[in-house]
Amino acid sequence: MKTHAHNIRQGLWLGALGVAIFALTLPMTRLAVGTPEAQQMSGIFVATARAVVAALLSAAFLLATRAPWPRRADWLPLGLVALGVVFGFPLFTSIAMRHVEAVHASVIVGVLPLATAAVGAWLHRQRPSNGFWICAALGTALVVVFALLRSGSAGLRLAPADALLLLAMACAAVGYGIGAQLSQRMRPDYVICWALLVSLPLNLPLALMEWPQIAIKTEAWMALAYVAVFSMWLGFFAWYRGLALGGTVRVSQMQLIQPFLSMLFAVPVLGESLDAVTVGFGLAVIAVVFIGRKMPVQQAARGPAGPLAPITAHQQEQR
Repeated sequence: MKTHAHNIRQGLWLGALGVAIFALTLPMTRLAVGTPEAQQMSGIFVATARAVVAALLSAAFLLATRAPWPRRADWLPLGLVALGVVFGFPLFTSIAMRHVEAVHASVIVGVLPLATAAVGAWLHRQRPSNGFWICAALGTALVVVFALLRSGSAGLRLAPADALLLLAMACAAVGYGIGAQLSQRMRPDYVICWALLVSLPLNLPLALMEWPQIAIKTEAWMALAYVAVFSMWLGFFAWYRGLALGGTVRVSQMQLIQPFLSMLFAVPVLGESLDAVTVGFGLAVIAVVFIGRKMPVQQAARGPAGPLAPITAHQQEQR
C-alpha cells in the first residue's frame, strides 16, 4: 500500500511538472506563427519542425541509452501516439494559433482533462458514472459556448480556429491515453522518442517544404526552440511517467491548472490581457472538471480494450 501511495504521489508531481511545461506551448506557438497582421512561420512549419528537432534529439537519446527496439505489438500504439501528439495536436494548434489569442485558446484547453480521463477509462476498461459523463458534457458545452460567443460570426457559428483547437484536444487526449498505457510496457521516455521517430518520414519533408521564405524574428525562432525541446520532448518524459505511475484518470486532472497557467504566461510573453468573461468561463470549466474527477469510476469486468491489453496487478507492482 505504501508503494502504491508513493507511486500516486510521485505520478501527481510528475504530472504537474509536465503540465507546467505544456502550459507555455500555446503562447510560444502564437509567438512562432505570429498574427494575421504580422505573420512569422507557417503553422505547418512550426508543427513539423518542432517534431523533427525532437526526433533528432530522440535518436541521440535512444542510441546513448541503448534502447531496445519496440516489440511488434508496440508499433501500432506508437503510431497512434504519433498521430495524436506528434502530428495532430501540433498541426491543429499551430494553424489555429495565428487566428486566436493564447488566452482565448487556453479556455478551449479546459476540456482536455476530462477528455484524457475518458480515453483512459476506456483503455483501462473502467466505467465512469453518469455524473462523470454529465460533467464531461457540461464542460465541453461551456467551451463551445465560449467559442461561439467569441467567434463574432453571424448565426453563432463556430470559428474555424476554435474547431481546430477542439480537434487538437481530441488528438491530445487519444495520444495521452494510449501513450500512458504503453508507458506501462516500456519506459515512458522511450514512448515519446519512438513516436517521434515513427513520424519523422512524414514531418521532415513537410518541414523542408514549408521552410520560411521571409525574415523571421529572433523571438519566433526561440519560441520554436521551446516547443521543440520542451513541449514536444522533455515535457513528455515527465507526463507519461506521471500517467503511468499515478493512473491516467487521476493524473490527467492535473491539467486543471494548465488553462490558468497558459493565460498567465500569455500576459508577459505576448502582452495579452485577461477580461472577466474569459476568466469566468475558465473558472466554470475548471469547476466542472474538478467536480467530474470526484465522480465514481468503476472497474469493468475482464477483457482488453483499445490497442493494448491491460496490465495485470503483478506487472504493475513490478514497475
